Amino acid sequence: MDLTSKMPLGLRLLEAGAISREQLDDALARQCASGLPIGQILVDAGYTTPMVVQKEIAQQLGLPFCDLDEIEISKEALGKVPLELIQHAKAIPVAVNDGTITLAMANPLDFATIESVQFATGLQVKRVVAAEDEIIDAVEKNYGITVEDLLADMRGQGMDTDSDESYVIHDLQAMAREPTLVNLVNLILSQAIHDRSSDIHIEPFEKELKIKYRVDGVLHEIQPPPKNLQPAIISRLKIMASMDIAERFVPQDGHIRLNLPDRSVDIRVATLPTIFGESMVLRILDRLNAMVELEELGMPPKTLERYGELLKAAYGIILVTGPTGSGKTTTLYASLTRIFTPGRKFITIEDPVEYQLPGIVQIPVRPKRGMDFANGLRAIVRQDPDVVMVGEIRDGETADIAIRAALTGHLVFSTLHTNDAAGAVTRLIDMGVEAFLVASSVEGIMAQRLVRRLCHHCRQSIPVNPAYLPEFGVTAEQLNTDHFYQPGGCEHCRSRGYTGRIGVYELLLITEEIHEMILRRASSAEIKNRALRWMETMKQDGFHKVCRGVTTVEEVLQVTQKQFVE
Repeated sequence: MDLTSKMPLGLRLLEAGAISREQLDDALARQCASGLPIGQILVDAGYTTPMVVQKEIAQQLGLPFCDLDEIEISKEALGKVPLELIQHAKAIPVAVNDGTITLAMANPLDFATIESVQFATGLQVKRVVAAEDEIIDAVEKNYGITVEDLLADMRGQGMDTDSDESYVIHDLQAMAREPTLVNLVNLILSQAIHDRSSDIHIEPFEKELKIKYRVDGVLHEIQPPPKNLQPAIISRLKIMASMDIAERFVPQDGHIRLNLPDRSVDIRVATLPTIFGESMVLRILDRLNAMVELEELGMPPKTLERYGELLKAAYGIILVTGPTGSGKTTTLYASLTRIFTPGRKFITIEDPVEYQLPGIVQIPVRPKRGMDFANGLRAIVRQDPDVVMVGEIRDGETADIAIRAALTGHLVFSTLHTNDAAGAVTRLIDMGVEAFLVASSVEGIMAQRLVRRLCHHCRQSIPVNPAYLPEFGVTAEQLNTDHFYQPGGCEHCRSRGYTGRIGVYELLLITEEIHEMILRRASSAEIKNRALRWMETMKQDGFHKVCRGVTTVEEVLQVTQKQFVE
């Protein structure tokens, strides 16, 4: 037997030259904290690609590796295995031959799926290993139908795209329940969830109805439906969201819950009247994408270690800062999940409650009923909590209550809108909080942004442009690489060049030295300059991710140089 077959996956990748010793050590440290598979950690960190990991797994198990992009999948094989049997197993049948069906699998040790396929087909299963993202794409391509396919079929039936008709309410209700229209709306939602979209934008114009998905922070337009379907599409979504379809001239808010086979997905719906009809934005709250461990967020190892120590505090305030859409809520949820124990009482107040956390009491803000952050926080501290999360500190009253809660023995988490970590100190003081209260209560401040991850299938190596180096305070001699990467475009990333996002972080700990600077009301610039002796900035963290091929220089500069206002 080949002795390397018993070698752990990380060591096999190291021996093959796919990763460095430093990358393996980092991944092993993250594995000790998270318990995640080493291959997943290496891919999430940008140290290697899913294809490389799967090839190594195939060699380790003595199984063939199958590149699904290079083969033609047998229609006979597809017809023998129903979608329901394999869609959640990350597998797809690719060939049938002499009483054997070949099954491409991301996890070739999933014997339950193997037995199910054998029972359903009466054939012996031959296992081959394939990359998970290729399997997902192949399942969608061979089993599914896209929005574009359905719209093309509807146009083939002679749908008029320039119709300008008026509809009464019972007409709209009837149209919204037409099977073809229902299928179209369901497909729009399901494709957005599959593409990991955060939002769906439905925008009416004079001659067309545009539909856009926000993926990794960027809007991408899909093929528009016929304009005359606009009233029916909007009405169908309003019915699903329990909204009033008769009211078309004032904004409305609603909620849709989709029960998928493996999870529930919540969708917040908001309408806005325009001169060409109602505009609609659907915010997709997919627990599968949001509920992650701290180790999966992309914090540098030292920052992760220091933040983990910070979470052990018995009382005080921990702040997460950044603009809207920078992943602050995800970080807070991951933090609460890390420290949750049934022996302590956790209460949150949020606007809105985006995801339900097991064992944690969560309160939604309802300003119309007098339940704002300040009033809610006053009520919370009378509930004998140990840990409190305030969705956002928006005013001096909320800040004062939060700080006094921290000083009376509570561990408080919250967010602020500031450009960097040091700016949170001066923001609290500007809100009217006394400097000595800030210095005594705040334990640490995490500032963060999100950058898009390069697609590992199509990223392109380019020489380092020396013009960028001064932006990061780095010289050519200090670089440990002679190349960066730029986005390409392939079917895996739908020609976008990027797949997913990862955070860039800076963590300001309130040391004795910083404590004294806060007491004498030092500026945020002074505090940041002093902290730079030991603190890595978001821009520096981003540059390290650029050097590892995780993202691009342009992505990092865009999010770390862009200023914003609350």
